[in-house]
Amino acid sequence: MNPENKKILWSKILQAGDFLKDKLPNHSNHPKGRNPYAHVALEIKNKFTESYKDIPDEKINLVLEYIEYLKKNPS
Repeated sequence: MNPENKKILWSKILQAGDFLKDKLPNHSNHPKGRNPYAHVALEIKNKFTESYKDIPDEKINLVLEYIEYLKKNPS
């Protein structure tokens, strides 16, 4: 992914993390609370099978849509 698109995605990940603060359900593996930023980045990696930095530029809109989905469906 080119540097400009990486910057756009990172900004959206941060915004989603801010939005999801205190909205993610509790989990026994995270007794002190869940990190919403790590959650978004990990969900992107799970869905696209690579880090957001390594996803092809052609898929940026799919990743942005998925970030919006994560905001609407905290899990």
